[in-house]
Amino acid sequence: MYKLIFVESYLKKEKIFIKKHPEFVERYKKVLRLLELNPFHPSLQLHNLKGKLKEYWSVYISLSYRIILKIRGDELILLDIGHHEEVY
Repeated sequence: MYKLIFVESYLKKEKIFIKKHPEFVERYKKVLRLLELNPFHPSLQLHNLKGKLKEYWSVYISLSYRIILKIRGDELILLDIGHHEEVY
């Protein structure tokens, strides 16, 4: 099982995301559960980012919204959440 680590800036953005998008709350909770169990589950579409963000990974909440994270062993450090065009 993987350990989710929520950095302070992520928690602030998470509150904003949930407030602005209550329709995604259940999907978001499912994504977090899957991340803990298996971040490589196909429905998460985990992929490595490119360019200046190549040390980070991304998973989808929906086609438009994603979570940016860093993988360190069995720790998943959640860094950003939001619209695909706005995060990091």
